[in-house]
Amino acid sequence: MINNSEKTGAEGRAPEEMSCYKLLDGLGVGYTRLDHEAAFTMEACQEIERQLDTEICKNLFLCNRQKTSFYLLLMPGDKPFKTKDLSKEIGSSRLSFAGEVHMKELLGVTPGSVSVLGLMNDRDKRVRLLIDKDVLGKESFGCHPCRNTSSVKFSTSDLTEKVIPALGHEYTEVEL
Repeated sequence: MINNSEKTGAEGRAPEEMSCYKLLDGLGVGYTRLDHEAAFTMEACQEIERQLDTEICKNLFLCNRQKTSFYLLLMPGDKPFKTKDLSKEIGSSRLSFAGEVHMKELLGVTPGSVSVLGLMNDRDKRVRLLIDKDVLGKESFGCHPCRNTSSVKFSTSDLTEKVIPALGHEYTEVEL
């Protein structure tokens, strides 16, 4: 594990990942990074969670039926998710998972690498950020730095007070 007081090491890292570290470093966010094999599922994240001593947040990229409204939902990995309930809570038509094309276009990421940090690529603010209250209640926050071969841990207060404002987004607290 590497904390940000040590050299990040750009060799072999994708530009989108390096942009995440640059953002966190520029905001003065203390974080710990763990490099690992590609993690495509929440089950694969269990060992990462153990090593980082934090829960890796499940990030769901959603859209309405017309594909005109997009949402990034951050929620605990073990919590059940029902699109019907979330749709009702946020006053949207029935939600579904947004496709890879929109994921790449709006967040600059590919499946398995969706992250709140991808909102730095949403310059037109087309994605609405939704965060489950249980994520906000944790002391620390874990996510991928726009690549699923690394994970970072930082404080939830840094997420809400530094990172999200720097991304130019606001968030809506939801209760799943």
